[in-house]
Amino acid sequence: MKKKFVVLLAIALTFSTSVVVSAMPDKAAPPAAEKGSQPAEPLSGKVLETMNSGGYSYIYIQKKSGDKVWVAVMEAPVKVGSQVSFKGGMEMPNFESKSLKRKFDSIIFADGISTDSASKEKSADSFKGKSASAGSKGAALSKDTKISVSKASGPNATTVQGAFANSAKLDKKKVVVRGKVVKVSAQIMGKNWIHIQDGTGSQSAGNHNLVCTSKEMAELGDIITVSGTLAKDRDFGGGYRYTAIIEDATFKK
Repeated sequence: MKKKFVVLLAIALTFSTSVVVSAMPDKAAPPAAEKGSQPAEPLSGKVLETMNSGGYSYIYIQKKSGDKVWVAVMEAPVKVGSQVSFKGGMEMPNFESKSLKRKFDSIIFADGISTDSASKEKSADSFKGKSASAGSKGAALSKDTKISVSKASGPNATTVQGAFANSAKLDKKKVVVRGKVVKVSAQIMGKNWIHIQDGTGSQSAGNHNLVCTSKEMAELGDIITVSGTLAKDRDFGGGYRYTAIIEDATFKK
């Protein structure tokens, strides 16, 4: 009887020990370092190269220390030469991108692009305040430059200021706007980002500059008629928020 009790007690102790061990976090799964390691410092730097593929943006940056690293985030508009900061991420060694058909010795998969004030002050396309639109305030011409462009004609024709004022009414509708090209950003997220102004609205109100995304290209200084679908309160993430924007646009001189 005593021998049987000792055997049962030994079994019970073995079982309880295995339960405790299996519940420990470092035993429940392989250490994170086997899959990837967290960067030891905040990740930020100057963009040297960027490319989009498979729903991701692959961004090559040079940090303040001079070190150069590849970072991947969900596809976002990023410009070469801009300063960017990233949210926390995980380093993956010997990563192969099938969509790019390229192997990276090391790449950090970040949780996203930071929109903190430090990043926004350094970014050429940043904006002051979350309620502001990068599209409406991000491309002011010189104070010496005066723009005056006549309004377009046709169904839902409007001015730049009118596009903002009537954005709720015109949301998801085809519109026509005529203006002067004041800024061009090529091939960001697979699109060309064309900023137009027509002399209406004001920079202080943030309704003088209208962004149009398109597969087509326009030249800086051209007077063009834009046809496309207006979208209200469009947020692409990474600090790219627009109170009004024209998408899938076509241009006509």
